[in-house]
Amino acid sequence: MPFLITTFSFPVTLVFAGLLGALLTRLFLPGLMGMIVEAGFVRPNFRGEVIPLGVGLVFSLAAVACIALLYPFLPGHLQFFALAFSLALAAFTCLGLVDDVWGSRNASGLKGHLQSLLQGRLTTGALKALAGGGLSLFLAAAAGPLAWVPVNALTLALSVNAINLLDLRPGRAGKGFLLGSFLLFAAGWGQWPLAFLAVLTGSVVAYLAVDLKARAMMGDTGANALGAALGLTAVWVLPDGIKLAYLGLLIVLHVVAEKYSLTSLIARSPLLDRLDRWGSDRQ
Repeated sequence: MPFLITTFSFPVTLVFAGLLGALLTRLFLPGLMGMIVEAGFVRPNFRGEVIPLGVGLVFSLAAVACIALLYPFLPGHLQFFALAFSLALAAFTCLGLVDDVWGSRNASGLKGHLQSLLQGRLTTGALKALAGGGLSLFLAAAAGPLAWVPVNALTLALSVNAINLLDLRPGRAGKGFLLGSFLLFAAGWGQWPLAFLAVLTGSVVAYLAVDLKARAMMGDTGANALGAALGLTAVWVLPDGIKLAYLGLLIVLHVVAEKYSLTSLIARSPLLDRLDRWGSDRQ
């Protein structure tokens, strides 16, 4: 049986992976939203309408299903990437779901959660940081040389939190993910692990309309999955110099977010504000 990856060209494989991710997302989304609403796991949107939370679970469901379908057609070295990608998505999605279900707003930001932890109170944010940090170290150790483990682990962990920082307005996290995906496709073009990111990219495109129209919230459940996909792909495909620059940008973003409101900063920039509102019902 010929391998899919070696049978088709790189661009064709990316398009196929993206379309399959989008198709599975559209297939799973209505049932998932109905299930969440029936369970009563809902929150009011900015219009006061009650909508389902944690719908970003669809990203991991679609991606893992897609990877399972493609797995028999992957060469051996890509099967490792497929398993690692699926593990990262599933684990970070679970951590996000914990925060969506049990999280409170008594502490916010990395600093707030760490302060609570030092005071002897475990928050879901601190749990995410500890468990996510451990998972990032594990995946980083499997991804490359020992000397690069700290850089790779930080890249993955901060990528996850970066999408969480954006997920404060309808569609913002999805747009941030799509921008990050585009940059990774450009910087790592020709590297086959990008096929797994293409699956998530197609999934987000298929989902984004319900988020932009404030009919569903991806929650930390979805934001964690998208951040993990970006971070792990960056670890795998970026040249060392570009990876260090990317990590530097992530650190700057987190420092700024601890001191200022990203929403306020975006609102002050006409271009960013227009992009932020594009496609949504916000006035």
